[in-house]
Amino acid sequence: MAQNRVLVLDVDHQPLMPCHPARARQLLSEGKAAVWRRFPFAIVLQQPTTSHTQPLRLKVDPGSRTSGLAVVATYQRGQVCVFAAELQHRGMAIKEALYKRRGVRRSRRYRHTRYRKPRFLNRKRRKGWLAPSLESRVQNVVQWAKRLRRWMPLTDLSMESVRFDLQRLENPEIEGVQYQQGTLFGYEVREYLLEKWGRKCFYCEATEVPLQIDHIMPRSKGGTDRVSNLTLACAACNQKKGNTDAKTFLAKQPSKYAALRAASKRGLSDAAAVNSTRTALWKRLCGLGIALEVGSGGQTKYNRSVQGYAKTHWLDAVCVGVSGERVLVEAEQEVLEIKAMGRGSRQMCRMDQYGFPRTGPKARQKKVYGFQTGDMVEAVVSRGKKAGRYVGRVAVRSTGSFNIKTRSGTTQGISYKHCRILQHTDGYAYTRRKDGASSPL
Repeated sequence: MAQNRVLVLDVDHQPLMPCHPARARQLLSEGKAAVWRRFPFAIVLQQPTTSHTQPLRLKVDPGSRTSGLAVVATYQRGQVCVFAAELQHRGMAIKEALYKRRGVRRSRRYRHTRYRKPRFLNRKRRKGWLAPSLESRVQNVVQWAKRLRRWMPLTDLSMESVRFDLQRLENPEIEGVQYQQGTLFGYEVREYLLEKWGRKCFYCEATEVPLQIDHIMPRSKGGTDRVSNLTLACAACNQKKGNTDAKTFLAKQPSKYAALRAASKRGLSDAAAVNSTRTALWKRLCGLGIALEVGSGGQTKYNRSVQGYAKTHWLDAVCVGVSGERVLVEAEQEVLEIKAMGRGSRQMCRMDQYGFPRTGPKARQKKVYGFQTGDMVEAVVSRGKKAGRYVGRVAVRSTGSFNIKTRSGTTQGISYKHCRILQHTDGYAYTRRKDGASSPL
């Protein structure tokens, strides 16, 4: 397997050209370098050296759920991909957390609790404001661009800027004045659904009964109120379906679920997220002070198809722009998967299903015996039922008995005395993808 190049810093912590993993192992064994960072792996030299660098270009393929990152070096033999990563965003998790907080806030109106003055007029949105779930996507990409710039001598930057035509995605034959006439042109929502679904329950096909609007994907699981996510159901089927999605509810009727998918149109939330963030991302990447190349989605697809590469996020990043016409990607290139995890919650205590506190206040200090939830640790237990070596993310407890999430699962009840920190938490989790599979680091 072709591994990512190892990041190299000089004695003054200035970036040098990435080196081959074999060269890094040699420097470490000879004592000429020390480990600087584990994920992604980086070393720092112990002796001064001269720096000779080749042009390095960071290439970004922004996405709604996952963005592709690739670093391409230009040698005499041509362009070679030396680093590949896929950055998984947590926009949907942020959206769900905001919905839960909104539910708790609204439930206060029906409880006999102290009065709180309204605060919705106290805040003003700055120019260029984005919703929190969208802002996190932009910040993740910009943050990793800044990090890689600190660890590599980047000279250029490439970004794919694509704008999705949401109307044409729903109706490929749309043209002319139809762009001004949305899906519900001439209809109310209920009348539109009655006509679309034949005035009958989709699940039991009952007619001449009172019908209710049903969400194909429940809102509690990320569904929206778009008409493409709505169908009709009688009271009995709606009650039976409850809070489950249509795929689970129709698990024993795959043909009926296939008909539902064919009749309902796909959601466009991912395309809308990319459209909403592309301008903000472009402006912030321009602010890094690196020459920025912008490529279209069609150009990326053309470069990828000509070179015979598969459709993945990081390979899309490799093929972005004019600079992506001829880029060598080694066979079975290692891909670092980066998952945004956040840095904890400011919520003081957990709520029950009714919105009342079910736990006591959280401790003010996040660190316990020098460890913090999210740190990458190594624990060596010499005896007992849990004897062995564990490497993974730690979840701290005030008692000093920690949980460690490893490749094989989560091991509970590991004392802090057996743990040592490999890398402090930085808000991300890391995995390496090998031969198409993913394995936690």
